[in-house]
Amino acid sequence: MSEQQVNDPLHGVTLEQIVTSLVEYYGWDTLGKRIDIKCFNSDPSVKSSLKFLRRTPWARKKVESLYLAMKKRER
Repeated sequence: MSEQQVNDPLHGVTLEQIVTSLVEYYGWDTLGKRIDIKCFNSDPSVKSSLKFLRRTPWARKKVESLYLAMKKRER
């Protein structure tokens, strides 16, 4: 196993799992307030969010950061 995989807390976690977890934890309204992107605020769905996040690196980075912060709080 490479050193990067050992230190990467997102290793093995899909983007769909991340979005689904955030929606379950925060709900669409709060998630849209925390990360102000259209796919979270206007007719939100996991499918539309995944499509946008896969094409938009800056938004994906924000979502991943929020997910890691959420996981840290859960511990």
